[in-house]
Amino acid sequence: MTIIGHFINGKTQTEGERHQAVFNPATGNTDKQVLLASQSTVEQAIASAAKAYPAWRNTPPIKRARIMFNFKHLLEQHADEICRLIGEEHGKISHDAMGELQRGIENVEYACGVPELLKGEHTRNVGPNIDAWSEFQPLGVVAGITPFNFPAMVPLWMFPMAIATGNTFILKPSERDPSATLYLAKLMQEAGLPDGVLNVVNGDKEAVDTLLHDSRIKAISFVGSTPIAEYIYQTASAQGKRCQALGGAKNHAIVMPDADMDNAVNQLLGAAFGSSGERCMALSVAVAVGDTAADALVEKMQNAMSSLKVGAFNDSSNDFGPVITKAHQEKVIGYINSAEQDGARIVVDGRQPNIAGYEQGFFVGATLIDQVTPNMQSYQEEIFGPVLQVIRVKSMEAAMQLINEHEYGNGTCIFTRDGEAARYFSDHIEVGMVGINVPLPVPVAYHSFGGWKRSLFGDLHAYGPDAVRFYTKRKTITQRWPSAGVREGVTFSMPTMK
Repeated sequence: MTIIGHFINGKTQTEGERHQAVFNPATGNTDKQVLLASQSTVEQAIASAAKAYPAWRNTPPIKRARIMFNFKHLLEQHADEICRLIGEEHGKISHDAMGELQRGIENVEYACGVPELLKGEHTRNVGPNIDAWSEFQPLGVVAGITPFNFPAMVPLWMFPMAIATGNTFILKPSERDPSATLYLAKLMQEAGLPDGVLNVVNGDKEAVDTLLHDSRIKAISFVGSTPIAEYIYQTASAQGKRCQALGGAKNHAIVMPDADMDNAVNQLLGAAFGSSGERCMALSVAVAVGDTAADALVEKMQNAMSSLKVGAFNDSSNDFGPVITKAHQEKVIGYINSAEQDGARIVVDGRQPNIAGYEQGFFVGATLIDQVTPNMQSYQEEIFGPVLQVIRVKSMEAAMQLINEHEYGNGTCIFTRDGEAARYFSDHIEVGMVGINVPLPVPVAYHSFGGWKRSLFGDLHAYGPDAVRFYTKRKTITQRWPSAGVREGVTFSMPTMK
């Protein structure tokens, strides 16, 4: 039985009393155990990061950037191994894992430009012989708590920029698939990162609560479900920490009558069922405007879904794999059952996918549900599985009202050929990330990622320009050197420029 430990102060630590099984979701078997950190283990990691911080803070940004360049090269060199670890523990098909990793590498590329990003602003002669400038200085020890569905990409949203801007970092990955994340940390060490700057602790609520309450942690970034995001944001804020907490989603795609229906279907297949629907940006609801468009959409989706291939990660011909755990498999099937009981029509049923050779795996097949209504539990809650629901409405206005009234506001898109409709949609939809004929409008690395409403708690989005702001604090300096022998009189009024 392989023991997956922690990475603290540049060394792997495999001692501890509490363990948890790590499953291969395609087979349902386990040959790994992950250590669950105690409070003292997390405090050891924090102490290591605090000790490393002064020297790392004073390391010139160009030297930090060179380590990031080395790290990018190592990620590309070891991409196959990283993707294998993702596949074994998450179940993601190899081509999908490679896409996840590439999006993470793009964030490392952005962090390589940190000398430019930290330049701040400068103005000469804001007053007579007075200069003013601003600097972006690091916060200190910061932390990230990342989800199971992107064990490489989401950590790469966080620690590269946090470290490049001069902070030291504690990473708490998901205990369900920790190996890929630990591998990233070891590659950072190989790239030249000093010991203690990046530490990884595996754990459960005890580890999370230690990070939330330890005063040495200055900021926390979190990605996961909304109830946990809300708890983390409220707790961290009460402790005086800076916090961004990205929560759940219920992403809608409006399908207009004038849409290129064949293209919309192709896009919906990948957006709804890719990565088994375990994406916070997955399109889980198609809102069809008019019965004619709805009938065409459902018929074409049904035909297209017949060729989808579900299976294990190491067969690149598969379209998607299992869900993460047996419990999650049962939860997804429970949502399908509830939709059927509430009167929806199961057009394509994925509750018994029958994957030959993988009968004990945690599989759910692609599922299409028509005639869903907003009062159904399966609509109101995030399913996080390979399930696409179809809601029929009479107008674009009704479709937008449906989206705007939902508690989540993460991502959405519209399929249309009408530029006026697209512009109106993008202007008035109350969602943070919007696509026009783009089903997964995930911003590129030099923009920032985040939703609205109960999909994001905090003022700043993840990665991109907002990450620089999140992991730094601005300091503004105003300076004057009086001429020798000149003494100024006392003034009690507010200084102004005249």
